[in-house]
Amino acid sequence: MPDLSRLLTPRSVVIVGASSTPGALGNSVLRNLERHGYAGEIHLINPKRDQIGGRPCLKTIDELPHGIDAAVLAVPGPAVLPAVQALAERGVGAAIIFAAGFAEGGEEGVAAQAEVARIAAEHGMVVEGPNCLGLVNYAAGVPLTFVEAPVLDLKDKPAAGIVSQSGAMAVVLGTMLMGKGLGITLSVSTGNEAASGVEDYVEHLIGDPATLAIGMIVEQFRKPARFLALAERARAAGKHIVLLHPGTSNAARESAATHTGAMAGDWQLMKAKVERAGVVLVDSLEALGDVLELAVRGKPVRKGGTAVLTESGAFKALTLDLAERIGLDLPAMAGETAAAMRTAIPDFIPVSNPMDLTAQALVDPDLYRRTMIPLLADGNFSALVFGIIQTDEATSARKFPAIIDAVKALQPEKPVIFAGLDEGAPVPAEYIDALRTIGITYFPSPDRAFRALRHLGRFAERDFERAGAASVTVDLPSGVIPEYRAKQLLAPAGIPFPAGGFAKNAEEARAVAARTGYPVAIKAQAAALSHKSDAGGVILNIADDAALDAAWVRLHGNIAAYDAGIIVEGAQVEAMGRRGVELIIGARNDPDWGPVILAGFGGVTAELLHDVRLLPADLTHAAIVAELRKLKQGALLDGYRGSPALDVDAVARLISDLGRVLAGTPSIREIDLNPVVVYPRGEGVVALDALILAD
Repeated sequence: MPDLSRLLTPRSVVIVGASSTPGALGNSVLRNLERHGYAGEIHLINPKRDQIGGRPCLKTIDELPHGIDAAVLAVPGPAVLPAVQALAERGVGAAIIFAAGFAEGGEEGVAAQAEVARIAAEHGMVVEGPNCLGLVNYAAGVPLTFVEAPVLDLKDKPAAGIVSQSGAMAVVLGTMLMGKGLGITLSVSTGNEAASGVEDYVEHLIGDPATLAIGMIVEQFRKPARFLALAERARAAGKHIVLLHPGTSNAARESAATHTGAMAGDWQLMKAKVERAGVVLVDSLEALGDVLELAVRGKPVRKGGTAVLTESGAFKALTLDLAERIGLDLPAMAGETAAAMRTAIPDFIPVSNPMDLTAQALVDPDLYRRTMIPLLADGNFSALVFGIIQTDEATSARKFPAIIDAVKALQPEKPVIFAGLDEGAPVPAEYIDALRTIGITYFPSPDRAFRALRHLGRFAERDFERAGAASVTVDLPSGVIPEYRAKQLLAPAGIPFPAGGFAKNAEEARAVAARTGYPVAIKAQAAALSHKSDAGGVILNIADDAALDAAWVRLHGNIAAYDAGIIVEGAQVEAMGRRGVELIIGARNDPDWGPVILAGFGGVTAELLHDVRLLPADLTHAAIVAELRKLKQGALLDGYRGSPALDVDAVARLISDLGRVLAGTPSIREIDLNPVVVYPRGEGVVALDALILAD
């Protein structure tokens, strides 16, 4: 990790391209520093001015004193490289480059950015950008950006850090968090990341005790392995990393390449890996702000159900609908809780979750407190949400003080969330401020409250335990490894295949069939023949020796007709198996993210429904089973409409064994087991085909 202190808490700053013109980048940076009362030295460079705002201006970088901490480059792209070189020679510790037109702008820009990186590495300089908006260290009063940065009082405010490749989105997120009454310790935009990246600033924020959570907007992780390690450190430290990562659509992936010079990767693979490491992944700016607020304000969200107190029967029904769609657990009130609730509410209100308190609280405001007591004591509920009608100031005056006083009196150890049903109601700001002061998150709509709660609830439900089984090393040749050899290599690791073997000629094929028994299948084997069926390279249900001899001749004729250049090594001869449910299971050692396994239903549905899950390779047996049940057709695994329950445990063992092979053999690029046939519970699983691609 580079030393960021000269960038984040500089004792001296130089603005290269300082200006007296209002709105100019160099002028805006200076005004920010002055407004924040920056106490360090400020140096200005402008060859055409002797002074700006009463401050002296130097003509060139060469006139600077040696060893200035940070430089802000408010100059056009062509002037950046000579400026960076000159700053490095003057011992400047860090530089922020606003200019665009580097790696996102074509070959010349790529070369220029590489030169920035080379200079930085040679001189031990930290560079933020290019193509960024700079940073604001609110905690230290250091605003090195051209966007007007407000002065924040962080005293007694829960605070988050912001790390974003996009400068504009960093500003947007910061505005959202300030509007929620939250503090921001540091907001940094990394842009093209020539010589520092999101990982560097995340590591800094993990070590900052004032930063309670980290919000990130990232289009491409350039150091995925390092980020995953940092995410695990953040989880161990009790700090949520909440990530917004565009790229689920083809258009978004193409946009990322032109926007920050990043080559967009596989979004689903990223998702599987970052969530495994402990990141909370969201899908909108709104959700990013909401989840961050919930993460830093009030009590942590634990595993368990949610209790909802509201004032409308119709909203109760809407809540049940939404909870089912997003997977929010709303346990029924039962036992002691139901009995205590029955004594706390009027007879005409039924006990339920969500509970419709009707308009009774308008005449009996203590109803909020009485209903909170049993819900806060019930271990089945990990959070309590108030879905309250606000309407007008008079109505708010009847409800808010009663809820605020109840929370103060009860001191809940669970998160309590306020969700207004009528967004836009004229709620006095002092009520919202009072809620936030006592740790209650205020949401302008219940949908946002429930979705944010569900995001953190999913985190609490995750199984972060790792499989303890030893890895398996397989000695592989490089290139495409055909089916017969792949099966020979994988079978000792526990991967189940049909009985059979490899034959170089018809005589050997008959010998294999004699061992396995008829009927058999034969499959042509060649490294260049990854899709055997397309070439007529698979013949099934061969009944006897004579049929096998004829099939052998036909098999080779089919391949020759398909492509005479394919050299057939022989054929895999295997006993015909019984029918079962087809799955597709694959594995991949991604060069950036590491090992991952794909599992899903095979056949037509694999492409039609894309019914697959990407699984980290180190999941426990129980976690693999849980992931398999999340498939769209997961109900089939446990029997559906009279069909037998399938051997899910056998599938999980196969996936676990495949993960051990991936972990022990990094030269594997891909493994494809397709189809994998799973039989009824207790009867196992078998992989009918196998292909390995290795480095």
